[in-house]
Amino acid sequence: MAKKLYVGGLAYETTEDTLKEAFSQAGTVESVVMIIDKMSGRSKGFGFVEMSSDEEAQKAIEMLNGKEIDGRNITVAEARPQEARPRQGGFNRGFRGGDRRGFGGRRNW
Repeated sequence: MAKKLYVGGLAYETTEDTLKEAFSQAGTVESVVMIIDKMSGRSKGFGFVEMSSDEEAQKAIEMLNGKEIDGRNITVAEARPQEARPRQGGFNRGFRGGDRRGFGGRRNW
């Protein structure tokens, strides 16, 4: 079963090919995904590497955690599931309604 690894502390210049080459020293790399900022189009400095087995993933952690790639010491750890975040609505985001004191109406002077 494939095991997904979190890779952090990446240089902006690091590419998916660079990561695939580095992690292939520990075993078979199933996939590499760099997280890219939508606005700037450049790397956010982290990504995910999926290794083909748990043993290869553990070997990659031992070999590469704290090692230097493109001038930066990277962090390699087992990826955790993404936590559920509250949905961000559009109009009136964060307004819960109900408490409208101070918005028009009669005032007691």
